[in-house]
Amino acid sequence: MTGNTIDAASAARDTPRREQLLRILAGTTFLIFFQAYMVAPLLPRLAVIFNAPVETVAYMVPAFLIAYGVATLFYGILSDRIGRRTIMIASLSAFILLTALTGFAQSAQQLTIARLVTGLGASGVVPLGLALIGDLFPYKERGRPLGWLFGAMAGGMAVGSTVGVMLEPFISWRGLFFAVAALAFIMLLKLLPYRDLLTGPGSGASLTLGTVFKGYRALLGSARGRRTYGYVLLNAVFHSGVFTWLGVYFSRKYALGELGIGLALLGYGIPGFLLGPVIGRLADRYGRSRLIPLGLMLAGSCAAALSLDLPLLAPVLLVTLLSLGYDLTQPLLAGIVTDLGPNRGQAMGLNVFTLFVGFGGGSLLFGSLLGKGIDVALNVFGAVAILAGILAAFLLRSEMHK
Repeated sequence: MTGNTIDAASAARDTPRREQLLRILAGTTFLIFFQAYMVAPLLPRLAVIFNAPVETVAYMVPAFLIAYGVATLFYGILSDRIGRRTIMIASLSAFILLTALTGFAQSAQQLTIARLVTGLGASGVVPLGLALIGDLFPYKERGRPLGWLFGAMAGGMAVGSTVGVMLEPFISWRGLFFAVAALAFIMLLKLLPYRDLLTGPGSGASLTLGTVFKGYRALLGSARGRRTYGYVLLNAVFHSGVFTWLGVYFSRKYALGELGIGLALLGYGIPGFLLGPVIGRLADRYGRSRLIPLGLMLAGSCAAALSLDLPLLAPVLLVTLLSLGYDLTQPLLAGIVTDLGPNRGQAMGLNVFTLFVGFGGGSLLFGSLLGKGIDVALNVFGAVAILAGILAAFLLRSEMHK
């Protein structure tokens, strides 16, 4: 192993197992994002079940996302020193246990606390899986495997936000959490035979406050680092803000029930699920500087268009295109992050921290604008994303294929 990347001979020798591990990580990622996004469309239903305002019940969304993001800061740093394996397996085990326990919540407050604790425990799987891609694949080949993982995220978002709300009347919201926990346990059993590939760099260096801050200074000390993390944050705020409230949007604007909301959101995540590896290959071949601005402007335009009075089919299609905008941005920004420095776990930990704090903050910010009307909130978020896309065409022009 050279630096943080497996040498060419080792990579070639382990290629079949490396690909199998990639599929297992993708499946695990799918489940984690399934449970993360099956909650938002259920907000109107959960508000009725717990006899609480939807704005109060909605706190469970940022509770999970912000806790998830904060915890990744610690997991990423630790994994650079003791390796990925221990943290990933322990975190996946915590996810299984805490997801199952969430199904026993008896109030909106208990559910919010359970989501917060689950976020803290579960956040050592996907971020370190992304860092592991940097360990196992050279930079010029990372687009495809990163595309698989982000495609799994998108698929989890799509299926979680649709199938979850559609299954709830039949198995209850508690049954959804129990089912996810059971499936995640199966993925843990599948992961264990590949734990030798989860070792990562494991430098064994002592962990001090000084070394931690030195690592962050290195990541944020360059214009490239600040620019990349800035766009990760902005993109996360935008997409989470819009997506979290789509269930409320369809409920208020089109008077849809749970099943209708699930069907309306069916297209969200499908482009990434189907096209994630393809988009990754395009980024490897043509560069991220062209695709990221396109994704931002596309997503912003879709959000603004949702504010119009359109037949129901139109916003359903716009939701699908909104998802494509995410697929053209966040996975490609993650690819840049894997190239920012030698401490890839810390770099990816900061990336996911930024991403999930943006997710949580976005849902709160969009909610704070609802007093002025959901159409106003959509237009504000859309305008900011379009402007960010225009600026990205200039700011990210150096992010060509390396």
